[in-house]
Amino acid sequence: MVHDSPERPTPAPKVDSKADPKPRRGSKSDLPQDDLALDTSDVDPETSAAEEEDEARLPEASEDAAEAVAEGTLSVGHAAIENAVRLAPTSPGVYRMLNAANDVLYVGKAKNVKKRLSSYARANAPLPARILRMIAATTHVEIVSTMTETEALLLEANLIKQLRPRFNVQLRDDKSFPYILITGDHWAPQILKHRGAQSRPGRYFGPFANAGAVNRTITALQRAFLIRSCTDGFFESRSRPCLLYQIKRCAGPCTREIDFPGYSELVREATEFLSGRSHAVKELLAAEMEKASGELEFETAALYRDRLAALSAIQSQQGINPRTVEEADVFAIHQEGGYSCVEVFFFRTGQNWGNRAYFPKAEKSFTPEEVLSSFLAQFYDDKPPPKLILLSHEIEESALLADALSVKAGSKVEVSVPKRGEKKELIGHALTNAREALGRKLADTATQSRLLEGMVSTLGLPHTPKRIEVYDNSHIQGTNAVGAMIVAGPDGFMKNQYRKFNIKSEGLTPGDDYGMMREVLERRFKRLLKPPEGEAAAKTKADDDSFPQWPDLVIIDGGRGQLNAVREIFQNLGLTEVSLMAVAKGPERDAGRETLFMPDREAIKLEPRDPVLYFIQRLRDEAHRFVIGSHRKLRKKDIREAGLQEIPGIGPSRKRALLHHFGTLKEIERASIADLGKVPGVSAESARKIFEFFHAQPG
Repeated sequence: MVHDSPERPTPAPKVDSKADPKPRRGSKSDLPQDDLALDTSDVDPETSAAEEEDEARLPEASEDAAEAVAEGTLSVGHAAIENAVRLAPTSPGVYRMLNAANDVLYVGKAKNVKKRLSSYARANAPLPARILRMIAATTHVEIVSTMTETEALLLEANLIKQLRPRFNVQLRDDKSFPYILITGDHWAPQILKHRGAQSRPGRYFGPFANAGAVNRTITALQRAFLIRSCTDGFFESRSRPCLLYQIKRCAGPCTREIDFPGYSELVREATEFLSGRSHAVKELLAAEMEKASGELEFETAALYRDRLAALSAIQSQQGINPRTVEEADVFAIHQEGGYSCVEVFFFRTGQNWGNRAYFPKAEKSFTPEEVLSSFLAQFYDDKPPPKLILLSHEIEESALLADALSVKAGSKVEVSVPKRGEKKELIGHALTNAREALGRKLADTATQSRLLEGMVSTLGLPHTPKRIEVYDNSHIQGTNAVGAMIVAGPDGFMKNQYRKFNIKSEGLTPGDDYGMMREVLERRFKRLLKPPEGEAAAKTKADDDSFPQWPDLVIIDGGRGQLNAVREIFQNLGLTEVSLMAVAKGPERDAGRETLFMPDREAIKLEPRDPVLYFIQRLRDEAHRFVIGSHRKLRKKDIREAGLQEIPGIGPSRKRALLHHFGTLKEIERASIADLGKVPGVSAESARKIFEFFHAQPG
């Protein structure tokens, strides 16, 4: 799907009559991004650290549907619902069932709210055990009237995602989808990956299922259309074309290797291709190739040949590319072992733009149709729907869903279950992927469960940990100090629970690891000890999603000294129910020879091939990776703000010489000692200091 964002007036290109049309030599230091990587300036920095898409996790096991319901409690629930029925409207609306603690148990919609609630109030009605448990826990009901049933459906989906009621199907791991953006606020548009609000002027193409699909497509589009991917700042600072120009992945508009009309034509062709007119674009390129070949301009013909090959690579990488489906989302659901997996495929402009597996939280008694119906309403709560939605199962309210999505999209949306032909084949392919994804996830979860159980027997823990928190900190001689917490549970690493802590204490001695750890842990657990209120409480409940906020086990990187320091902190805070462990590196930091320390116990040495030791190493290494990444981001930000004056011995004259030679601070950071030494006025000793400043290892 293509979205246009309002365009601001773009400045006219500067005409350089002295621009050299001939290619110029480049080097690796001329790259606009690290190792030919794509620009991520428009990607949320909180999500860019985990750019590889995280697979959704399985929900916790549902309660037993056969659980007995106390008759007295059930009668109280019936009485509460009967009170609500007396005041309920006969018009469309949304109702919320709440318990004594004012937690929302269930959100439902109805064309006639009074009639729907009456069905719950009948004492002898044959209802599933899940519904009986919900009624038994209900103490009061809240009702919101709507003008139409369509509005009720949209409001219900929004409330379920916001409140996460226990007895509803819940869509989990619902992160934003990436788009391709061709910017519209510069005379030489840039192509890049984009997440989040579509506020920047330009053309948006998507959604894509994951970042990998976007990156592969953008790389191929660069080869085909030679559109720049560098930031505007990098673009404006160039005095010669970068390496992407030399390897034929950019037309070099920064140094006028191509004129404004020529670059605009490349942008137009790329937009046409992404808008679904790929066949016309390929025919045009083929005609230009034949023309150049006929005029004996073989180098030009070869360029068109390479561009055609790049376009073919885009379509071949996308696997299934339907002939009769221009724009559609395909949903297939598979249930096994009490869990559900919904596989979603995205087709835009006749091309497959990737797929993603979801594992919605739903009790075992929900049928595939019920899970899929609730899933769809929540899925499109914050996403634009396509023209066609294909389903693997018939859902009860498909017509109502189509009407609601049509209102949201501003155009007709069709919801159907194909019975034959290519659309049926797409559903079959999605079903196969759903079955395989759920099988893999169940196997991974079983392995993780065995490792957690192994920790209980090996470490003598009181019970199997549901939440493990690992802490580490990073700094260079006390500067840019940052602490970090990573979290793991039965489904592996919980990256949406990771946190970083910028060390704020001014009285800390540089390099005081104990003091830094004390600040991090006190900030973390004092916040837990103080219950949130109001909107913060609702957000905490939503973020929790049945995953505990309190850890069962805390792991720190260090030895007996660090363990005793953390133990003292916990005693001062009154924390007695959290297990503690410190992991000390082996001699010469040799993996497999770590020593484990726990309070009031002898040091533990596990065999190098012990699965539990390997699991603990993974936890420790993930914490180290996360904290180092956080530290480097903070340090680079400080370097950008302070400039080169922070480097000892580098004054204004040398700073000007370095910037004149390399163009940007980022290029200076990438340069080797030998390259730095070639700058006029920079001695070998100064080059070494500059290099060490940018590449010092954090502690």
